[in-house]
Amino acid sequence: MQKREQNKSSGGGGGASQPPAKRGRPFGSGGNSAAAAAASAADTAAPSTLLGPSLHVHSSFADQNNKRIVLALQSGLKSELTWALNTLTLLSFKEKDDMRRDATPLAKIPGLLDALLSVIDDWRDIALPKEHVKAPRVRTLGANLVVTGFGNEYEALGSNGNVPHPGFGSGTQEALVLSAVTKLRASSEWWHDEDGLFNLDEEGRAERQQCAVAASNIIRNFSFMPENEVIMAQHRHCLETVFQCIEDYVTEDEELVTNSLETVVNLAPLLDLGIFSSSKPSYIRITGKRAVQAIMGMLGFVVKTWHCAAAELLGRLVINPDNEPFLLPFVPQIHKRLVDLMSLPSIDAQTVHGAQAAAVGALYNFAEVNMDCRLKLASERWAIDRLLKVIKQPHPVPEVCRKAAMILESLVSEPQNRALLLAYENAFAEIVFSDARYSDTFARILYELTSRPNNKVAAARGVWGM
Repeated sequence: MQKREQNKSSGGGGGASQPPAKRGRPFGSGGNSAAAAAASAADTAAPSTLLGPSLHVHSSFADQNNKRIVLALQSGLKSELTWALNTLTLLSFKEKDDMRRDATPLAKIPGLLDALLSVIDDWRDIALPKEHVKAPRVRTLGANLVVTGFGNEYEALGSNGNVPHPGFGSGTQEALVLSAVTKLRASSEWWHDEDGLFNLDEEGRAERQQCAVAASNIIRNFSFMPENEVIMAQHRHCLETVFQCIEDYVTEDEELVTNSLETVVNLAPLLDLGIFSSSKPSYIRITGKRAVQAIMGMLGFVVKTWHCAAAELLGRLVINPDNEPFLLPFVPQIHKRLVDLMSLPSIDAQTVHGAQAAAVGALYNFAEVNMDCRLKLASERWAIDRLLKVIKQPHPVPEVCRKAAMILESLVSEPQNRALLLAYENAFAEIVFSDARYSDTFARILYELTSRPNNKVAAARGVWGM
């Protein structure tokens, strides 16, 4: 418990004294390697007065255009949205080793996070099946627009290309224009059986989806900045949106799901699942239980980048004792899946090592929660065998092997587990004499197994098979 309190105070996982490292783009999750190579080659040519190592954006650009960016996102117009999303993508981009000092934190741009979330909400509204009921959302801009620029709206208005503009002229003219638009929408096939402003043809839906993916990528980039962590972790609308995207991983765009998952992994050290039952305004009915169920769905999925990220997310969430009531009911399923990940069948060594590291890191934190977690993990089939396998192989990262050894030490601290662990006494003794890095840990394990007075009978059973 002392280690978990230290973890919580430092905001990190696995007993480290520093906050957990931010996640980069997972291996195999997409991206243009040629563009990335060209960007890295241009780093040396970027002047020091510009914002970023390879982006020709002046540092004062964000301060001068903050309000315009937010208004452009709220407008709903394709051209304005495209400009704002491209601009924010540039401003939020950061090289892996870039120690940028003049980056624009989210806290300094009022309304930006809500505006970005509204872009994702617009896509989520039209992506839902028609039998779902869509909650009304008040729009301050774009409520009376005839067309937004997405899809084939101009063709739907007619072939003459004369688009009326409400807001100019007399009130009578505006009323006539809006009346004509209403009749047009009611008779158009692309508007049939739908309600709302942004109901589009297939091309328009694809464009809306691209905007949502771009907005999720910007939110993901923002989650890497320490100045934004507290704001985003306490923003209920933000958390509800990303968890809803994770929950719909089967039907939702893969890039949108990946960005949402990476965002919540970055925010996990500061995340309290109790926020979904707080008095803060709710936009999407997400509960703490549904959030954990969404993570469990990702944990059981076959995509390597998703189940590894889900394992890492669970390991970070359990550090906070306030999340225990939401996570403990799922401990048996979590243990079973994490044990499976430690022996993932794959011809790719990098995939196997990545899954092992994520699983061991999560189990390391779960083993420190309470006695019940340690008892359930020790009784999980193949758990001890696979922890020993990680150490004996060994895993290329020594820290993973060290955590696997400390998990076994945590398990042997419970008297009820010692009978199970005595069956591996020879394996423990072999590591004591063959691997100096973990000999101290396994010597303590053997001491706990055999030296206590109440363990004499158990020791005889382990040695003589009684």
